[in-house]
Amino acid sequence: MKHSFSVVAATLIVAACATPKPAPQPEPEAPVEPEATVAPEPEKSEMETRPLKYLANRKIMPQPTRPLNIKAGCSFADEVGTRGRLDLQVKNADVKKFTAVVNMPKHGGACRFKLDQFHQAANLPNVLLEANDGSGCTVRMWEQGPKTMVAFNTCPGFCDGQAFDYLWPILVETRTGRCF
Repeated sequence: MKHSFSVVAATLIVAACATPKPAPQPEPEAPVEPEATVAPEPEKSEMETRPLKYLANRKIMPQPTRPLNIKAGCSFADEVGTRGRLDLQVKNADVKKFTAVVNMPKHGGACRFKLDQFHQAANLPNVLLEANDGSGCTVRMWEQGPKTMVAFNTCPGFCDGQAFDYLWPILVETRTGRCF
């Protein structure tokens, strides 16, 4: 019995020492340059291939880039009580006169703009006035078809109360000088 015990013990010791041979570690691969692949062309959707029904058969041309020329001395009012006055003269994209006052009593005040508060920063393709006070306020003027737009951006300092939050661009008929 002593002999069989020693045989079993020896077998267990040998088995414990006999670990399986470790699997060979893969050698690090050299960096592989990515293959140049051609991206598949995106499928054209049905919407892209059909002409837009409202634009089909219309000859829409880009607005020509030319110096702005407009003269307007007008007043306007709308259904919500906003009233305004605009005195504007632009000759060959050079602003000669500019005064705009827009009263919005339901929104706490008015917005007032005068040419002496601004300097002209650009004339083509749009007339651009920038505030002299460094506030970032800009006034842009451009033709859009038969009308001229006068738009205000970042100008709460030129308005009372919350009036600037409700200030829309002033639309002027270029030929007649009538404003809306």
